[in-house]
Amino acid sequence: MKPENLWNYFFKILEIPHASGKEEQLRNYLIDIAKQHNLEHSVDKVGNLLIRKPATKGYEDRKTVVLQSHLDMVCEKNNDVVFDFDQDAIQYEIVDGWIRGKGTTLGADNGIGVAAQMAILTSNDIEHGNIECLFTVEEETGLTGAFGLEPNWLKAEILLNLDSEDDGQFFMGCAGGIDTVITLPYTLEKLQNAYKHYEIVVKGLSGGHSGDDINKGRENALKLCNRVIFAGIRDFDLKLNHFVGGNLRNAIPREATAKIAVPVEKSAAFEKYVEEFYKSVKKELPLTEPNVDVKLQPCEPFADALPDQETEKLTKSLTAVPHGVIRMAADIPNFVETSSNLAAIKMENHEVLITTSQRSSIESRKFEVADQIASTFQLIGAKTKHGDGYPGWTPNVNSPILKVCLDAFKRLYNQEGQALAIHAGLECGLISEKYPDMDMVSYGPTMRGVHSPDERMEIATVERFWDLTLEILKHIPKK
Repeated sequence: MKPENLWNYFFKILEIPHASGKEEQLRNYLIDIAKQHNLEHSVDKVGNLLIRKPATKGYEDRKTVVLQSHLDMVCEKNNDVVFDFDQDAIQYEIVDGWIRGKGTTLGADNGIGVAAQMAILTSNDIEHGNIECLFTVEEETGLTGAFGLEPNWLKAEILLNLDSEDDGQFFMGCAGGIDTVITLPYTLEKLQNAYKHYEIVVKGLSGGHSGDDINKGRENALKLCNRVIFAGIRDFDLKLNHFVGGNLRNAIPREATAKIAVPVEKSAAFEKYVEEFYKSVKKELPLTEPNVDVKLQPCEPFADALPDQETEKLTKSLTAVPHGVIRMAADIPNFVETSSNLAAIKMENHEVLITTSQRSSIESRKFEVADQIASTFQLIGAKTKHGDGYPGWTPNVNSPILKVCLDAFKRLYNQEGQALAIHAGLECGLISEKYPDMDMVSYGPTMRGVHSPDERMEIATVERFWDLTLEILKHIPKK
């Protein structure tokens, strides 16, 4: 696996826990390496790390470049996998030219960017001008590091963001985003009649990134589970005790469960309904969700359930709230302009907590769809709160560093690279607010299933990514 130095750093990163908000151990490892190589380094007040390396001989007149990745990873695992992201090393396997985690996220997003930066910082045979390597924190949970970045900390005029996921694609703009969180109090009442108790289990979905994968027709586990509950209330006098699913605001939910009770005299008919529903779902999603599974299984009896009126309000709002692509861009072919992700639902301490996230490359549309989500739940008396959000990165088709990247890709591979905008949020949007004159581009090796346990990275594209980065550094414009 080439280049050896990069892969060595990547495998070391897999051994170090680095969940969002818990990047200290990985940051300290990078600082130790900086000290070993006598590299200037500093940490800002939010925990971002900056390491500087001087230009190699003959490249002192080039513009300073900052290479940027985030230290944290999304921590997702399959329900049947025993794993502690705060202590355990990521276990990986190589299958058909791809490296992937064993039932967990791999952390190639953005561990491969971090590894590339460290390989460059510690090399003795790479030609480059003055380099800054910026490692930000808590990108996955709210872009905390980018939000807290000081305006005068970086000296660079050019930024290479190493956080994209398709070989040969170079991103010159991205969507902005905002979270909308819903809280709804609920009560419980005693079940009065004879009931059969079940757990509805939805699993086997693809999930994925709520920006990059939102237009791929992947099913939302919360929506699917809610369809069963909705029909159960309508036709079988179903009682709801608990509903949980999804996890992170930027991941499409893959799994959901609900504890429910159905009157004994209607239980056989309900079981038959779920069987038929599962068959119909398999027909709905043969290509996008070939492994979808919807089933009933017995659960421990419970004595309490939500009142019918409260259950009806909740399930109707979950039915009505939009999820997926809201609007396609008019000026960029096949580009999602605006979307929303129904990300997670939890029920605890007599409160339903629903997490959603909205994205758009147009700021006014971002707020419009966030208000649409909030309004849907406000109609049932829920409280809603919008997060601070983050800005998009306005596309610049005339970017000089974009041209450098496209020319380098053509020289190396005799192929035309693609200049694109991305619907996912990138830290470039926030960094460009602090450094409005900085010329930026984002690229990376090919990854799939990011933000889910299906995350995998194509090994051959990692070497291409490395060679491309070195070629770009050699052709950075003069000051």
